[in-house]
Amino acid sequence: MSVIFGPVCSRRFGASLGIDLSASLKQCNFDCLYCELTPAKAIRHQHDVTPVDTIVADLRSALREHPSLDVITITANGEPTMYPHLDELIDRIDGIKGEIQTLILSNSANLSDENVFNTLLKLDQVKLSLDAARPATFKKIDRPAEGIDIGRIIDAIERFSHRFSGKLFIEILFVKGVNDASEEIEALNNALRNVRCDRIDIGTIDRPPAYPVEGLSFGELHAIAHRFDPALPIHIVSRTHASAQPGSYSDEEILTTLDKRPLTQDDMNALFDDASQTRFQKLCNEGRIGKIERSNVIFYLPAKNIERKRSK
Repeated sequence: MSVIFGPVCSRRFGASLGIDLSASLKQCNFDCLYCELTPAKAIRHQHDVTPVDTIVADLRSALREHPSLDVITITANGEPTMYPHLDELIDRIDGIKGEIQTLILSNSANLSDENVFNTLLKLDQVKLSLDAARPATFKKIDRPAEGIDIGRIIDAIERFSHRFSGKLFIEILFVKGVNDASEEIEALNNALRNVRCDRIDIGTIDRPPAYPVEGLSFGELHAIAHRFDPALPIHIVSRTHASAQPGSYSDEEILTTLDKRPLTQDDMNALFDDASQTRFQKLCNEGRIGKIERSNVIFYLPAKNIERKRSK
């Protein structure tokens, strides 16, 4: 089975060619409630390991076939940082990728390992997951292997964010009734307040999950976004926009909404009815609403807020 897949077009990361470091089976140190893969007991180490030479040969072939790429995305049927030769692999990829960026999608569990920490510093882009900041909730939603501690993960994420020179993204996936309560949001807010990152993507279940759990509506995600510190670069990532019911917003309500939380065009299409969209465009034309770009995503906010919004 080839370890290379794609390219796929991602709104967040562009044209992406994937490398699956566990193509034949799920190997993960989490067994998340929401995982789209078949449930499997969480393990600490990969047992089925693809040789680096095989991966690099497949990648060379794919790059000849698909030269116009934005990122090479390192992932797995499980957790890619469990791959024992990751440091060597990244060095080999750097030798053949040219101007293409490297990206890894990690659950953060191994970031407290200094070898993994230093390896990820070599990448151009890193996406780290953090679904909960309270130990009991972390164990409930992510079902980690024995010995994985959420406190150490949070400390490592903060430390990594101050060392990493590339683009850092944090992802939180919300599950109804598991990590969406007020105390969970507050704990996540506190955990992320000192993390320097380009975006914090919040989303929910949009594929059939491994266990019988439910996702949130776009409206619920939008309400959660407002409960985070306004300085945090929150971005709602959801395929449930279509189920939202657009409403009527006055000029002042539009500005107040954007003041509390910058929104993308997709967000506003879901929230604002046609008349409100017209009012929004008028406010843009008057210079009262501006936009900023955060790693391929355009956000709209009151023009007066642009200078004070935190950047990495």
